[in-house]
Amino acid sequence: MAKEKEKKISPKSAGPAKSFEERLERLEKLGEKIRKSDIPLDEALKAFEEGIRLARTLEKELEKTESRIELLMNAPESKAGEEAELGLFDSGED
Repeated sequence: MAKEKEKKISPKSAGPAKSFEERLERLEKLGEKIRKSDIPLDEALKAFEEGIRLARTLEKELEKTESRIELLMNAPESKAGEEAELGLFDSGED
């Protein structure tokens, strides 16, 4: 029985990481599952808990993506042909 519990706990860490879209699809399926009236309460609660965890991780990922987009949108544009300043890397010898 201990092995069965280990299998239930570890699948999240096993295998390749799922894409944002795959996790969002899983969240949608969990929502549909919870809305069914014939689902046992324990099963609904487990689906709800998983859904909350997924929603939180997806929200954090979206926030990171939004931050990256804001940085890119607010970054100063470099003009064509203009060399980037690399003062830190200059040895001072030209």
